[in-house]
Amino acid sequence: MRKTFICFALSFAATIAQADVTSRSGGPSESEMLARNVDGAPDGMTFFRPVLSGVLYRSGFKGGDKARSGLSNGQRSELCDAGFETAFYADFGKNTEYGSTSCGSNALDYKSARSSRPSAVMEAVYQTIKNPEKGPVLVHCMWGVHASGALSAMALVQFCGWSEDRAKSYWNEARNGAPCANGCDAWIDAKFERFRVNPDLQITDAERAAICPK
Repeated sequence: MRKTFICFALSFAATIAQADVTSRSGGPSESEMLARNVDGAPDGMTFFRPVLSGVLYRSGFKGGDKARSGLSNGQRSELCDAGFETAFYADFGKNTEYGSTSCGSNALDYKSARSSRPSAVMEAVYQTIKNPEKGPVLVHCMWGVHASGALSAMALVQFCGWSEDRAKSYWNEARNGAPCANGCDAWIDAKFERFRVNPDLQITDAERAAICPK
């Protein structure tokens, strides 16, 4: 049994290494942005998919995170090993222990976030774009379809020049049919109500071409 587990762990580590989540060689395709999982998903997570290539990913937990305890130590280590440097738990981390996880010369900083107050996430994404040596940001929520999707949609408006309507359409398609309390149009409208593009977080055309969706 132990030998089987070790082989699985080595195989999974190789999958992450092959995924190269830090590559900024052009934005993700639509199929990648809407996939249930792309290569490199940590064990136990779902809807792990790119938003901005090499810069921003989103995800949730298989079966949800009903204990609201966030990323496990193992998941943090896998993300750290893959090159991620920042992770945010959006909206639900009541029982989560946040902090830093080290792996060799890298470290993953784990923080809380709110989809109704996106400024901290936008700032982290901006700093990652402007510093190519920094590893990508992960934003996740309980299921991977609502709060993480809203923050991802806002990032596409802020950094890729998407219209609000286009971003909301992406959020709606990427939620994979998950229901919303009081209706999904009302839910996403409320999240965008306070969001404004921050003129201090501007990026260049070259940076945009390297990370924004095709």
